[in-house]
Amino acid sequence: MKNWVRANKGFLLFLALFGIFRTAVADWNPIPSASMHPNLLEGDVVFVNRLAYNVKVPLTDIVISPTGEPQRGDIVTFSSPVNGTRLIKRVIALPGDRVEMHNEQLIINGQPAAYNTISHSLENIKGVGDLAAVRVDESLGQHSHAIQFLPQVKARRDFDAVVVPSGQYMMLGDNRDNSEDSRYIGLVPRALLIGRAERVLASADIKGNWMPRTERFGMSLYPKQ
Repeated sequence: MKNWVRANKGFLLFLALFGIFRTAVADWNPIPSASMHPNLLEGDVVFVNRLAYNVKVPLTDIVISPTGEPQRGDIVTFSSPVNGTRLIKRVIALPGDRVEMHNEQLIINGQPAAYNTISHSLENIKGVGDLAAVRVDESLGQHSHAIQFLPQVKARRDFDAVVVPSGQYMMLGDNRDNSEDSRYIGLVPRALLIGRAERVLASADIKGNWMPRTERFGMSLYPKQ
């Protein structure tokens, strides 16, 4: 074993440095579910900037130093406060925000979000089949992004006003009626944030023919407003 280690020390050093890089600097995150439709698709692999918000001790949630502040509209990877599962959602409410939802409409600090219908389509739900999907543009102040509603799905479309405590964030999926987000798992502490998703690195149609979706390669997750 000692001889093998000595002979392969360069490769082992590379693996160690690569592991540190992935757990402390940058990472990639495969998209396994439909919770971020229509912006992220199953089979997308997104680039995650782990230094966007915090420097952490590798392989832990111990924050060494903050590096930036999450902004409303950021797409963020984080560990679920319920079971530690890695999730990817959008930051909707920041510390100090007063946020509520009534019949799908968000109200943040007394200002209702604006919604403009983009298109109507079908969404295939496993075990159910094709259901109607309504895609709209949601505007929260100066930020807007596409989201999706599934009117036939039973979902949590209302919640009373809550003030987000210091150091915590409200996360919602863009596929509002098919997302396990802060409506179900609660608010997310800053220490559980992993990084900011920046763009799609690569994509393949894993629910169809597994062909690469080259038009999504390198696609920014934040189109210019």
